[in-house]
Amino acid sequence: MSDTRPYVRYSDAVEVLQPDEAEVIQRIVESMSRVNRATFERHGHATRDAHAKSHGLLVGTLTVKEGLPAHLRQGLFAEPREYPVVVRLSSAPGDIQSDAIPSLRGLAIKVLGVPGPKVLPEHREETTQDFLLVNHPVIPFGHVKAYLKAQSFAERRSGSSDLSKQVTSAVLRGAKHVLGAVGVENETVKALGTPNTHLLGQTFHSMAALRFGDYLAKLSAAPLSDEVRRLAGETIRGDTEADFSTLTDRVVTFFREHEARYELRAQLCTDLGRMPVEDASVVWPEALSPHEAVATLTLPRQDVRSPARRVYGDDVLSFNPWHCVEAHRPLGSIMRVRRHAYEASSRFRHEMNLAPRVEPRSVSDIPA
Repeated sequence: MSDTRPYVRYSDAVEVLQPDEAEVIQRIVESMSRVNRATFERHGHATRDAHAKSHGLLVGTLTVKEGLPAHLRQGLFAEPREYPVVVRLSSAPGDIQSDAIPSLRGLAIKVLGVPGPKVLPEHREETTQDFLLVNHPVIPFGHVKAYLKAQSFAERRSGSSDLSKQVTSAVLRGAKHVLGAVGVENETVKALGTPNTHLLGQTFHSMAALRFGDYLAKLSAAPLSDEVRRLAGETIRGDTEADFSTLTDRVVTFFREHEARYELRAQLCTDLGRMPVEDASVVWPEALSPHEAVATLTLPRQDVRSPARRVYGDDVLSFNPWHCVEAHRPLGSIMRVRRHAYEASSRFRHEMNLAPRVEPRSVSDIPA
């Protein structure tokens, strides 16, 4: 049976610049830079301005499914084939903090050997395509002005102690009316205080939209193999680092004994009014367009935290949604912020750590 949904076709018109967008983006980048500098002074080492803490760096494969319908045969998913990938698991804050503090978690995928013209001229020699996913379906601060409020809140909180952050997180989980108190949206606050569950059992989302060949889509990665599906919803408890079995420990132990498989899915836009591109805080209703499987992400057993791999992942490797082919261009104002913010953060991190910025061309470039 043919699919008759009215998928929105990609064109430049799907994006609309926001009022004072360039000025707001500049203020966001300046705030992030101040946090980066303060974190460097605190640790004597530069970290990412977001997702600073790594829980593991992995290599694996992305296998595009055979027999996809025409609306899913787009971009790097146009033909059934297998791509090597590098995957980084992380926590969202831009500082290194205890795993006992609830936070958003990330899964970043770098697909290697992807043909096609790159969006940014400075990446034209690269053969990588990055997809950055987080365990929350939307970006609570879904447009640039809300992003600035959230970044200002994050800057104020960035220097607090782990104990202060734990207390703040507990307050955030129960907060109902905090807009006036901290100047950010309620959904932002709830997302910052998300409960701790096993990282590998979670479903991860692109949150914002991206071009999907002829169409627009959001991507997600959901547990597929039994070993990771059993971890879904597994609560992790602990009051202090001393009695807390960390997320990192659990990831290392898991991949010592098991492989993990995730289903990569695309949700195509069918209605720009109810599935907006410029407000990434809006959940796209599955009743309008379901998440459809396009590929399988396979991560075999491996040492995800060897000393050499940790250094490579922390200091050499970069993940950026703008490391992309034209067929998967990031869309919306939040993604336009990322174009400037990720570049500034990456440049600062590599310069301060005297580390080269290198895009891998093969999984053999990743230390064992």
